[in-house]
Amino acid sequence: MIHAYNTISVPVEDVLLKEKGSKFVGFAYPVNNEADVKDCLAKLYEIHPKATHHCYAFRLGLQGENYRANDDGEPSGSAGLPIYNQLLAHDITHVLLVVIRYYGGTKLGVSGLVKTYKESAKLTLDACEIVTKELETVLEVSFNFNQQNLLFTLLNKFDAKILDFDTQDLCTIKASLKVVHKENISEKLSEMQHVQFDFLD
Repeated sequence: MIHAYNTISVPVEDVLLKEKGSKFVGFAYPVNNEADVKDCLAKLYEIHPKATHHCYAFRLGLQGENYRANDDGEPSGSAGLPIYNQLLAHDITHVLLVVIRYYGGTKLGVSGLVKTYKESAKLTLDACEIVTKELETVLEVSFNFNQQNLLFTLLNKFDAKILDFDTQDLCTIKASLKVVHKENISEKLSEMQHVQFDFLD
């Protein structure tokens, strides 16, 4: 089971590479879904309406299973794929990587394009901070009032963050914790009397 994935911490923009008069400008954005991807691309079209090509690739999903590469009018496979391959090489997901080209009058040929788009994408990712995000889950536990110290000690042990605590005769706690601890905390809670729990994901 996957408990974490690598992504970038913050957007990186305007990473410039010049090649034979053409300007290649790299952008990288952390994204959660395809709606985020569309928003970022739309903003770039607004900022760079005169650019010759907006080539990009993105990976979504814990294992990058949802992905796309777009050449935006460049010869097939000469732009989107080299950009996508850099996402693979850096082992990151939930990232949109865009390279915008301003044509400078000299053709680079397919191999020249592949090389330059790859280099631009790599430079952009090299400027990013890559972080590991651990997956979290939300746990809801109901228990008797006199068991609260016991419960708090247990939640503390697994670095759980209390989101909500309701003290009635029957207390309820909602807490977020890392998915990696799910099995162990379930085991401990199952051994306790008068305790009911559920994961809300």
